[in-house]
Amino acid sequence: MAAFPEAEAPSPKIYIPEEWSEAADAIAYDSVTSPPPVALVCGAKNCGKTTFSRHLLNVLLQRYQKVAYLDTDVGQTEFTPPGFLALTVIDQLTPDLTIPCLKTPDRCYFFGDISSKRDPKAYLKYIFALYDHYRREYFMLKDSKNPVKVELPLVVNTPGWVKGIGYEILVDVLKYIGPTHVVKINISAEAKNLPAGTFWLDEDHEEPVNLIEISSARQDSFKRSVLVQKDARLLRDLRIMAYFRQCFPSNSNITTIKELANALASHPPYEIPISSIKIKHLHCQIPSTEILYSLNATIVGLAVSSEDSENLPPCVGLGIVRGIDTFKHLLYVLTPVPQSSLEKVDLLLHGFIQIPTCLLQVQGCISPYMSTNVLPSS
Repeated sequence: MAAFPEAEAPSPKIYIPEEWSEAADAIAYDSVTSPPPVALVCGAKNCGKTTFSRHLLNVLLQRYQKVAYLDTDVGQTEFTPPGFLALTVIDQLTPDLTIPCLKTPDRCYFFGDISSKRDPKAYLKYIFALYDHYRREYFMLKDSKNPVKVELPLVVNTPGWVKGIGYEILVDVLKYIGPTHVVKINISAEAKNLPAGTFWLDEDHEEPVNLIEISSARQDSFKRSVLVQKDARLLRDLRIMAYFRQCFPSNSNITTIKELANALASHPPYEIPISSIKIKHLHCQIPSTEILYSLNATIVGLAVSSEDSENLPPCVGLGIVRGIDTFKHLLYVLTPVPQSSLEKVDLLLHGFIQIPTCLLQVQGCISPYMSTNVLPSS
């Protein structure tokens, strides 16, 4: 029987090369002046960006009490379920870099897909909004009249799509954020690497930037990079299952996928009046007569409508639309989001993040379609 969430075999202990340690130390202890460093990590797929980013987090946490982490890889998220762009404030070291861990973001947006390909403009808009939030809350400008309570260093992890439109997106992110340090991880297949030097800067750029180029830690006996092909879909499914496992107390006896599927199927859902929410489909158009049908048995982003000029609704988490009662005009939603946060939700975002197939194939699940947790319509 498949176990959960230990379905993935534990990875061997990660070796951090001396080159990586020196790079992280150079960023963390480069200067004693304010503001703290803003480091962006980039490189081809499977070169070790996430591992280095988490190592850098640990090094920074030895100097700073908290570190901000901006995750822009919607397909392989670090602290949230897939499909999110998020700014998370980290305050604890991660001893084992191989273990994924979910954390509540400081702010996040539901992009609703595992790649930026469908809507690069919206993708960039969310990233820019998250960085602006970081600047307002955790980064004090030189001439600021309203200093923030605490200045935090920032680590920006990026996806491995670095060719074509992916390259153009990365350049736009680099130009907008203007990091103090850029870590570029190279692999032995030079054709897959990013261009040499400060490829994102214009010729007349004058602001100093520290470019640190390191090699992938995965090497064979000839010191050639060896790309380890990760099962990206499995990792996403595990992250989604770990997220919805939070619907239940940590001491609940749920150790297999079948037990999780049965627990979710029998868990009392929240009732949400259809009249109290708006529904938005991301990256596609659905006929008005099919909107409710398209939501049934899907994962949705639980968002709060925004009144700012950009109209970017912050998200409080994910939910599974367990069922729809068209006669009572109710949606039945399963979510680990606490009711105090859920009461603010007035917008459901439907994208392409799917319920793991293994949860849908379990036989004998009977849902009561009854709820003891009812949200008011007002």
